[in-house]
Amino acid sequence: MTERPGSKAISRVLSWTVLVPALAAILLVFTWGRGIGVVVQVLVALALAGAVLAAVNHAEVVAHRVGEPLGSLVLAVAVTIIEVGLIVTLMVSGAKGSESLARDTVFAAVMITCNGIVGIALLIGAVRFHLTIFNAEGTGAALATVATLATLSLVLPNFTTSHPGPEFTASQLTFAGIASLALYIAFVVTQTRRHRDFFLPMTSAGVVVEEEEHADPPSSGRALASLGLLLLALVAVVGLAKVETPAIEAGVAALGFPPSFVGVVIALLVLTPESLAAAQAARRDRIQTSLNLAFGSAMASIGLTIPAIAIASIWLKGPLILGLDDTQIVLLAVTVVVGILTVVPGRATRLQAVVHLVLLAAFLFLAVNP
Repeated sequence: MTERPGSKAISRVLSWTVLVPALAAILLVFTWGRGIGVVVQVLVALALAGAVLAAVNHAEVVAHRVGEPLGSLVLAVAVTIIEVGLIVTLMVSGAKGSESLARDTVFAAVMITCNGIVGIALLIGAVRFHLTIFNAEGTGAALATVATLATLSLVLPNFTTSHPGPEFTASQLTFAGIASLALYIAFVVTQTRRHRDFFLPMTSAGVVVEEEEHADPPSSGRALASLGLLLLALVAVVGLAKVETPAIEAGVAALGFPPSFVGVVIALLVLTPESLAAAQAARRDRIQTSLNLAFGSAMASIGLTIPAIAIASIWLKGPLILGLDDTQIVLLAVTVVVGILTVVPGRATRLQAVVHLVLLAAFLFLAVNP
């Protein structure tokens, strides 16, 4: 039985990636500037999560159309807009702990990607294929970039002397933002152009997969439609985050968690699509792809968020605390050391996966019980 010509178009219009941004935008119109009850707060939270997933999906469609290296930048910029939008929205509210929200979110993203996504991917690969194989050169370069970005933006503020406390001066923040952006762009060019072969996936048998199987690029019309829906979803995400801010803060306080845990919630929400994609890649024996997603997400979270927050700080009132506390610095240092020991051999077992996941568990536990 042949499919009707218009059936594909109808199913595309009725897909969740189209309906969710539209419904989220409608919900935003009816809830903006109004007091809402518990039931509506739950609906707003679900719409917010759905809009984030839809935005990333449409960014991937646009990225597939424009190709590399612009494709990687489109996806990274879309995710960064979501992350920065959530951070700035909550910072504007002036709630307790908002001055360190950018730090808490970025650090949470680093720990979730470098320990959570990496650990889950390695565990899936090791369970299914006994030993995971990846390119140590490309993965090592990615880890080195993440470590440098994290140190410049999150550790150095504790040791500078021009400003009291774990804060940068305006000129230092400008330098950190420019350096972060330059490192991120340099890595994208390296990964997608000069040394692309360092980041190609390898099977558990050590065979390099020259080209992954991809669907044909979307048409110009579909790409433009996805671009429009992406913009709609981004507006909905930022707006619904503003609407949901009181509920998020009240929920964290009701659970007895410190205000800094809001950053963990934001990072988990933003990184959900990358986590699912990395797990799927690991199941297909593409551990290198999983590691590319993990470290690439960590780089984008620092390399694009810090410059954006630096610009936003011109209008934001109050201090901007970026320096990690002692416990967080220890966790970051151990993560980098463990990451190096995992990456250098170019292969990993279940043990390395469990070590990374235990580090993630330690981070989450200490985020609740600092």
